[in-house]
Amino acid sequence: MTGVLSPAERLAWLRLTRSENVGPVTFHQLIARFGTATAALDALPEIARRGGRARPLGVFAESEAERETESVARFGARLVARGEPDYPPALAAIEDAPPLLAMKGRVDLTMRRGVAVVGARNASANGRRFARDVAAGLGEAGLVVISGLARGIDAAAHQGALDTGTVAVLAGGIDTVYPEENRSLHETITERGLLVAEMPLGTVPQARHFPRRNRIISGIALGVLVVEAAERSGSLITARFALEQGREVFAVPGSPLDPRAKGTNRLLRDGATLVESADDILRELAPQLGAPLAEHKTSAFSAAPATETGPKDLAAAREIVLGLLSPAPLPVDELLRQCQMSPAVVLTIVLELELAGRVARQPGNALTLL
Repeated sequence: MTGVLSPAERLAWLRLTRSENVGPVTFHQLIARFGTATAALDALPEIARRGGRARPLGVFAESEAERETESVARFGARLVARGEPDYPPALAAIEDAPPLLAMKGRVDLTMRRGVAVVGARNASANGRRFARDVAAGLGEAGLVVISGLARGIDAAAHQGALDTGTVAVLAGGIDTVYPEENRSLHETITERGLLVAEMPLGTVPQARHFPRRNRIISGIALGVLVVEAAERSGSLITARFALEQGREVFAVPGSPLDPRAKGTNRLLRDGATLVESADDILRELAPQLGAPLAEHKTSAFSAAPATETGPKDLAAAREIVLGLLSPAPLPVDELLRQCQMSPAVVLTIVLELELAGRVARQPGNALTLL
């Protein structure tokens, strides 16, 4: 199901997603529980208090949200909410999809199927040429090419798909050019492709922003192709996200003497599809290319009934949950299994603890005690 937010509710979505301790998963749980961001904002202080928070929760001010919305519009971009028609359908299906995306350029590209092409920043000349060629081949077959606008493989992939359609997912704000050497490409994609960003306008990318960016790259795509990647490359993080999201993973083999092939060769040993041309990808994706795009199964605007549990029962359950959590990540599924309580009760407690700042959600939907 799809819908369009009213201006007032869109502002509330922005306030909620920018509020303290509200990550994407927490945001969507709040919307599911309260139906609207407006109602969730009203409930935030009490939920955080029940989780054990002593000081007031930092709720994003309405005036700040208005300024950000106006700045996005002045830049020629717009904020698109999960569940709205222009939000990438495949991305909407993942659990930690960004509630809001800033978009500038050809928004129609979000409705087309795509493949992500990522790889090393210090790419070889052959790697760059291969990325350009495979991106051009995918584009000629009607697929959009998605990447992260980094130097090296990312930039080459975007260049190869400029004529057919490319989406650049930015780690910083949609107005922030990074790296500076890609300024011309950034501007060209604005005119001929699509820029997408989760972070606020003006955000300069930091190390922690890139994994968040990478899960969007894989989330939009049907599959991820890694062209060159060292053993600890960020491209391998994108490949891991792709696997968690049920996407296909492709890799280009390389010489065992080249450190930039260590990561891709390991992906191949672990079962990734070997790619020597765009045809290898198209052949593997053929069954999916005939199927409709994946959409989120429930409306992002519908409310779920809140669980009615007494304060004493919740307090006792809260102690059980806290006793099971530790600084080591614990998957939510494992927490639910060990608690042997209603999932609704456990998730309510986790929501309270997150907003109180006592629990943090890690990649792979795991929780750590702070």
